[in-house]
Amino acid sequence: MAYLGNAPARSFISFERQVFTIVNSQTAYTLSHSVTNENDIRLVVNNIVQEPGSGKAYTASGTTLTLSAALTNGTDEMYCVFLGRAVGTVNAPAGSVSTSQLAGDAVTEAKIADGAVESEHLNNNVISGQTELAAEPADTDEFLISDAGTLKRIDYSHIKGGGCWEKLDTITISGTTSQIEHEEANFTSTHRDYKIMLSNVGLTGDAQIRMRIAGDGGTLLSTSDYRYAVTAYKSNNSENNQSSNGDTSFFMGGTNSSGGNASYGQNFEINLYNPLSTSTYLHWSSVGMQPDDNDYPMTNVGAGLYVAADSTAMKRFVLYLSSGDFNAGTSTLYGRIA
Repeated sequence: MAYLGNAPARSFISFERQVFTIVNSQTAYTLSHSVTNENDIRLVVNNIVQEPGSGKAYTASGTTLTLSAALTNGTDEMYCVFLGRAVGTVNAPAGSVSTSQLAGDAVTEAKIADGAVESEHLNNNVISGQTELAAEPADTDEFLISDAGTLKRIDYSHIKGGGCWEKLDTITISGTTSQIEHEEANFTSTHRDYKIMLSNVGLTGDAQIRMRIAGDGGTLLSTSDYRYAVTAYKSNNSENNQSSNGDTSFFMGGTNSSGGNASYGQNFEINLYNPLSTSTYLHWSSVGMQPDDNDYPMTNVGAGLYVAADSTAMKRFVLYLSSGDFNAGTSTLYGRIA
């Protein structure tokens, strides 16, 4: 007969015969080949073909042949002929099975290797939308703990919607520097609002902390358009309020901040509201703790706006001192996803 494809490995195959050694009082025997059921073999006892099936002469499943009655060694003879037997198995090529070949919900938990559900690879794919995360967590990675106590990493860029704060940049102050400024490239349309977090920032001496702003690549603005109001309540039960309706920079503290002592540090945050807007003035607010020039801790709350250049997208925010330098701490910039 004509055929398509490769020539069969075997053109003719004889039915295989298996002769059994009778064991007295034994009804179960082992077949040389696995079968689906008793209909796959023809059993002959004492040259008489036996009837297969439950309640008949014999049943078979896998490699087990079960007789309905035991035979006698030396008196009885038994053999079987395999009527149906696989001569080859076709496996799909490696990597050839994709999701289109799998039925919905076809893969059950029993088919998943032990521990695979808790593996980094599977967690990364499930949580981050089929996007593999790096082996080393990035600064933007968030974590959660499962009910089983397993640490799982989430790439929250896949979480839709706004409201998430993403770390964009960290400046570590070593030595001395006259100003703190995060790169303009960090301010993009990806984020609407921004936050500058100052942690244990040290000063070389008592000084005022101030801030000036500018547009993309622009010279820092020094016109008398900086308006602010800052209030501080100190540990000695005193208050200090600072305000201006037309200063040449923003004042970021209730009074002079303590400097020259490494044990004291400035810790506060500055919130920048939609600084890239070209239809509103630049707005900011701040909150935090700063020791004053007498080393009294003071709780500061402040706010301000620049009442000019409303058509300019502000991308430069420079913190500087009325005198001296910064000499310790970190400044971290966060952006809120638009």
